[in-house]
Amino acid sequence: MNPTVGRLREQIDAIDAQLLDLLNRRVAISLELGRHKREAGLGIRDARREEQILTRAHALNTGPLDREAVEHLFHAILAESRRAQSIEAPSNHTGANHARSRRAARPAEARRMQCA
Repeated sequence: MNPTVGRLREQIDAIDAQLLDLLNRRVAISLELGRHKREAGLGIRDARREEQILTRAHALNTGPLDREAVEHLFHAILAESRRAQSIEAPSNHTGANHARSRRAARPAEARRMQCA
């Protein structure tokens, strides 16, 4: 293999690890937020807040991701936060089911991440 390709892939792998850590930290905070929303009688989705997040992401983006890519990525992040909050809700699933669904999803995620 070309040494440059190997080096660049190592850099991507390191960034992927950081992204995964940050995304997991974000979802952990989102789960806490979901608990507080339930206690306050609020719904999981807040369309106005989601629009603020997207607007902020667009404003912070310096590229090379274009507007459509930023929109797509943040829609996925927000959807996962909502999904995690709904799974965490006592009326939907137990924590064991949540952990089991996470483990089942990992192999596909790992395959997608190896494409870079």
